Amino acid sequence: MAELKTKTRPTGATAVLGRHGFPQVISATGGEIQIVTGPSQAGFNPIDLLYASLSACLTMSARIAASQMGLLDRLTEIRADVSGEKSTEGLSRVVKFNVVLTIRGDIHAEARHAIAQAAEDEICTVSNTLRGGADFSLTVRE
Repeated sequence: MAELKTKTRPTGATAVLGRHGFPQVISATGGEIQIVTGPSQAGFNPIDLLYASLSACLTMSARIAASQMGLLDRLTEIRADVSGEKSTEGLSRVVKFNVVLTIRGDIHAEARHAIAQAAEDEICTVSNTLRGGADFSLTVRE
């Protein structure tokens, strides 16, 4: 099983939205993203950010797994293509995540699968959270 590291980096995000326009999202470390919602607008909408979080986490987690397995020097690239399927009934939500993890390098198929499994099942905080059904705490302020 993967070792858990103590977080030293601040995490979190704040979205600010006025009467018009789109949200501006600011991370706890000062990073900024403009949100878009038009079908032809380039950029990220909230669902894209969900997919982006999962894809980034899986690639980093796969690299960690490859390193733990002594295969990092044989790795050339990891790519995670993530999309999903939204519910057609009931609550608006993603009901299925489609992930294609491509692991390139001088690594045999069995090791690729082991890397992917460790990344998705043990290491990636985002995939573990999505599978685990995290609780929400909502506070409303004036």
